[in-house]
Amino acid sequence: MALTTALMLSLSACSPGQDTETATDEETTPAAIESEASTPETTEPTDTDTGPDGPDAQDAQDSGEDDPTPTPDETEAAQEESLEAAPEAAPPASFEIPAIDAGSELMHLGLREDNTLDVPPGDPGSPASWYTGSPTPGDPGPAVLLGHVDDSLGEPGVFADLPDLVEGDEITVDQENGETATFVVTKAEQYDQDTFPTLEVYGNTEDPELRLITCDGYNQATGEYEDNYVVYATLAS
Repeated sequence: MALTTALMLSLSACSPGQDTETATDEETTPAAIESEASTPETTEPTDTDTGPDGPDAQDAQDSGEDDPTPTPDETEAAQEESLEAAPEAAPPASFEIPAIDAGSELMHLGLREDNTLDVPPGDPGSPASWYTGSPTPGDPGPAVLLGHVDDSLGEPGVFADLPDLVEGDEITVDQENGETATFVVTKAEQYDQDTFPTLEVYGNTEDPELRLITCDGYNQATGEYEDNYVVYATLAS
């Protein structure tokens, strides 16, 4: 799902930066980067190509090779493998991080009309949110959860203690169907908004991953946050 580079995270006067070399009228795909599948090259058949009457077919007949048609057992095995494929994850309902005693229900928020990222209210006790333009937690790609570092009264917000997380800590996301997806923290980074690595944070991943994003780098002189703090996590095996 492509989003314009006007995408902003506005948390207590905090917004996630975008790569400065990206023009504002260009489109990026922070939530799910898609690439076109390559088209295999084709060539005109020659008299050496395998065909129903070509030399290779005659050689196969002479050597007694069998037609490579799947056997019933092979067909059944392929069907069973298809049925065993993991279903899409259900939308998230809540999250919990035992290591920092954090958790809340999850709002489902997308983009505002001006293409800025809609975020939870700053009221005391406000929950975190799942950005609906990102994958569902548990599906391939980076699911994005957003939360405030503090509230409108200056008290700690739901993501206040993200910097205390360390590699190996677990994050659980309860889904609306009663299932739970468990993620393991792999790293955390603080980014200046002016050099925010959009593709690293929002770029597509082959496996299910999770990003927790909040504000950081409070400037007392301006009363604003100048950085973002991002926690990276992967689905537990």
